[in-house]
Amino acid sequence: MAAMSISGLAQAGGVGVETIRFYQRKGLLHVPEKQTRNDLSGGIRRYGEKDLRRLRFVRAAQQAGFTLEEIRTLLSLDAGQDRERARALAEERLIQLDEKIEALEKARASLRQLARACAKSDDGPCPILRSFGV
Repeated sequence: MAAMSISGLAQAGGVGVETIRFYQRKGLLHVPEKQTRNDLSGGIRRYGEKDLRRLRFVRAAQQAGFTLEEIRTLLSLDAGQDRERARALAEERLIQLDEKIEALEKARASLRQLARACAKSDDGPCPILRSFGV
């Protein structure tokens, strides 16, 4: 793979250029040195396959529900030596996701019940609005 500009990296990673810059500000992606050129452009930063793999890792970890801080921790772990810590982070995240799913399921059941109550009759105040204090 040839070296890419920031826009090429963004396109290959399925994100916007500002996402790349955001990840760089957060320390999740490095900022390569500008390559000097003999013209007035001041050079351009070039990204490689390693940068793309790291970007894809960050995106996949986000989709798995990890926070940026947790992703930073995962990135700092040695792939061959820190399996136990990586597993512990994943198990912690699973607990948090299970709690969130439980809360969302309760919210869905409550809203479903309110929608049914609303559909039963057009008389009186709307059960949905009344339950939210309107």
